[in-house]
Amino acid sequence: MSYVMKAVLTIQLSKRQEFIVDIVKAEGPITGEHIADKLSLTRATLRPDLAILTMSGYLDARPRVGYFYTGKTGTQLLNEKIKQITVKEYQSIPVVVNDASSVYDAIVTMFLEDVGTLFVVDGASSLTGVLSRKDLLRASIGKQELEAMPVSIIMTRMPNITVCRKDDLIIEVASKLIEKQIDALPVIKDQQNGKMEVTGRVTKTNITKLLVDLAHDDM
Repeated sequence: MSYVMKAVLTIQLSKRQEFIVDIVKAEGPITGEHIADKLSLTRATLRPDLAILTMSGYLDARPRVGYFYTGKTGTQLLNEKIKQITVKEYQSIPVVVNDASSVYDAIVTMFLEDVGTLFVVDGASSLTGVLSRKDLLRASIGKQELEAMPVSIIMTRMPNITVCRKDDLIIEVASKLIEKQIDALPVIKDQQNGKMEVTGRVTKTNITKLLVDLAHDDM
């Protein structure tokens, strides 16, 4: 189980929402009016709770029938929700440098853009490499002339670049970040010439934003 899922599973329903679920489990299908009567509350008071339980998947509702329990656990609902989220919903703008740029220029770009990974492209804007903090730090150690050294010398090249596409599941990308122990993946679009255009990036920060949105139920 990923760290995203572990964190979100700690979220609990309110006591009233738990009571509603228990009632529907025992007596469903049951109307909202009957649930309200059992809790000595008005239908209007329960409307937000019923909406949350329905939208989150704990309950389902049918017109003129009422509410019924879906039989799904919180873990199952969370799994289903995460497995519907794609890269395009959380990707951010990529930061790129040309493959003729110097290592010095790349270091300046990384500092100014406040990123941990740069994507290297050629004159046709096709992906040719990736630069990490470690790559630039390694090149900075020693007596090399950073302004004269092109990034193409130190960058990671294909087939050692892990990529993703906008329609990939974000949970699969998160697994790749952990497996490869890297900070970011380029989001690419396949070109007709067999090369790849960089259209976005997915970073650990994007995954953290997903975690926060899940915790706040802002999705």
